[in-house]
Amino acid sequence: MDVSQKRRTARLKRQLRVRKKVRGTLECPRLSVFRSANHIYAQIVEDVNGQTLAAASTLTKGVAEGLSAKGNVEAAKAVGTAIAQKALEKNIKTVVFDRNGFLYQGRVQALADAAREAGLKL
Repeated sequence: MDVSQKRRTARLKRQLRVRKKVRGTLECPRLSVFRSANHIYAQIVEDVNGQTLAAASTLTKGVAEGLSAKGNVEAAKAVGTAIAQKALEKNIKTVVFDRNGFLYQGRVQALADAAREAGLKL
């Protein structure tokens, strides 16, 4: 197995381990984060009915404007602020954070911190 396959299997193991414990309910939905090499995505999911309540990414029009690059920490902060604003508009104040198997550092941490600063309780 090469290094990239080992990293992917390690992330999938972490993802499954976290998802066993983290579930989103109507009172406290799940904030799921996915990051690729070029973009970062966040969505608030209610797992009981399987509905996405709010979503934001670096591809969203309001977020993408004014960003020089879409795969860096500044872009993650913009996505975190946008997802928090959308959640607060829908009267969602508390969420559980699902890092989706990614390590809590860099862009994932920046997104979570920006969402907290914008008023979302993680």
